[in-house]
Amino acid sequence: MEFNTMTGKTAIITGANSGLGLETAKTFARLGARIILAVRNLDKGQAAKQEILDESPEATIDVMQLDLSDLESVRAFAETFTSRFDSLDLLVNNAGVMTPPYAKTKDGFELQFGSNHLGHFALTGRLLPLLLQTENSRVVTLSSLAHRNSAIYFDNLDGSNGYKAMKFYGQSKLANLMFATELDDRLKQHGLATQSMACHPGISSTNLFKIGGREMPRIFKGLMNRYLQPATMGALPTVYAATASSLTGGEYVGPDGKGQRRGYPTLEKPDPAVNDEASRQKLWDVSEKLTGVTFNFSN
Repeated sequence: MEFNTMTGKTAIITGANSGLGLETAKTFARLGARIILAVRNLDKGQAAKQEILDESPEATIDVMQLDLSDLESVRAFAETFTSRFDSLDLLVNNAGVMTPPYAKTKDGFELQFGSNHLGHFALTGRLLPLLLQTENSRVVTLSSLAHRNSAIYFDNLDGSNGYKAMKFYGQSKLANLMFATELDDRLKQHGLATQSMACHPGISSTNLFKIGGREMPRIFKGLMNRYLQPATMGALPTVYAATASSLTGGEYVGPDGKGQRRGYPTLEKPDPAVNDEASRQKLWDVSEKLTGVTFNFSN
């Protein structure tokens, strides 16, 4: 599959040390981008950098520390990046946690909603000034098939009134998609050229899949690799959303196979819940209040 060149572009990928993020970074490196691996564990980030360089020796790669479950870490990352770079062509909100036992972030949010949505919301808001001053910039936010038939539990966002891991994962992935859609609407309303789009990887074999927060036994990993598409394929919707010149913002990209579980990138229709403008705006307002990050759309 052919993608447009990314020569001269700067891209941040959250959670880029493994799985979909690492495969996305490898592809961006082949396309000529300068890549920032925004990772929680710097040692794993350095190992990922070396793996990419083994394939693309000419690549320019930076490893920077980012813990999306800690709003102070998000602020520090954004400040450090802004002090070192004067442009940002692409922000890929990729990192995620899936179905852990009930836990809270450093700031007291339910772990999945706090990391998958609120952390990326705050990161995007803090990096927005750089994105707005960079021509043809994009924000790509990863959602999931799990967003379907989910809801935002505004009366129980922190899970203190009952928690089911998969239910709250679905909430976080619906929030990702609602955020990506609402962000693009607001960018267009202000006449700004920066685009926001969402994507999902289908069902890919990555280290997100764990049992009760623990790594899967090797036999299950073997079965997954046989029946699920590899991370190299799962990363293609992200790369397409990041590079396809035909996209205008607001699109949702996923695999074209049966049930959107595997295949090559195509445009998809999200769950109807995403089109509820009142809920999107309520989520936005709640997110700004919880994170303390307000988006400034004046360029």
